[in-house]
Amino acid sequence: MIHFGQISKEKFLKEYWQKKPLLLKNAIPGFASPLAPDELAGLSCEEEFESRIIKGSTKHNNWSLENGPFDDLFYQNTPKDEWTLLVQGVDKHILEVYEMIEEFNFIPRWRFDDVMVSFAAKGGSVGPHYDHYDVFLLQGLGKRKWQISSLDCNPNNYVQNSELRIMKTFQVEDSFVVEPGDILYIPPGIAHHGISLNSECITLSFGYRSYSANEMLEALDIEGDKKNTDYYIDPNWSVDMGKSEISKSSINQALKLLNFDELPIDFFGCFITKLDPFDQQKFNEIMAFEKPIKIEESERYILAPLCRIAYQIITGNLYVYINGELFNTEYFDDDLVINFCNSRELKVNKQNKLLAKSLSSFHLLEKISNHL
Repeated sequence: MIHFGQISKEKFLKEYWQKKPLLLKNAIPGFASPLAPDELAGLSCEEEFESRIIKGSTKHNNWSLENGPFDDLFYQNTPKDEWTLLVQGVDKHILEVYEMIEEFNFIPRWRFDDVMVSFAAKGGSVGPHYDHYDVFLLQGLGKRKWQISSLDCNPNNYVQNSELRIMKTFQVEDSFVVEPGDILYIPPGIAHHGISLNSECITLSFGYRSYSANEMLEALDIEGDKKNTDYYIDPNWSVDMGKSEISKSSINQALKLLNFDELPIDFFGCFITKLDPFDQQKFNEIMAFEKPIKIEESERYILAPLCRIAYQIITGNLYVYINGELFNTEYFDDDLVINFCNSRELKVNKQNKLLAKSLSSFHLLEKISNHL
């Protein structure tokens, strides 16, 4: 469980979420990275993972980007210092990392995107930058110096002719040194620059999705406005709401963003659970080449980590969205389905076996024992 120190989760949601950074020292006491540097490098050699390596530093201002998958020969030729390996979506393949997302259950799960794990040699960095999404940066190995700033966070402040979104000018307003178990929360629009202080430094980034107005309009087949740079802003969250529930206040925020009076009833749920192109390709391959798993009583199954799920209660009716589509719940007890949406887990019994079989038929379940 995350230790918030002098503040409560309620205070974090009210005063910090999407508003200002927060450093939580020793947030997870005794924490150590679930992956060693060599294991992370091994993942970057597999096609199942999106990976990239960034070389450079602000000292020399000479940056380069290379995309994986990599191989052993590539790593034999990496420099001693000033490089970073980043591997996306580690939670979708490593159960121990997937289970760590539960540490952040005070934020609705449908807002979550993925866990990126990075390794950095001494001086390694991805450069000063800002994002449009929220992120919790959990230190797993070694020490990292973080510098943050709210100044000049705009598209005109990027280094020109670069594949990387690195800021030309970065005026440090605050800095911290983090150690294993420390968490730094960064809201959207706040610039941050992390520099490894050791020869081996691992950081786990728990990132949340961002939704631009133009992205939503495109999904509605409505032409967007290139000048519109607005993004979805969350409502005030309550810590006791369903982990996968889409609240009415969330819909209202979408309407406010688009300046609409109403949306198609299932639009927002389908929109927020749609897989990104990389994950959709992987899911398509699973559906094409793998058989649905067999459901057995008393066995435990989880929602396949690749998948996204959310639900709404609209005029007393349950709507469930999985991977951008409406899931038919007509033949199942609402409480059973809601419990699955929030827990993402089923221990199969006579009451839920039919639901488990239906989910399995769409390749939506994985057997927990297969991950152990």
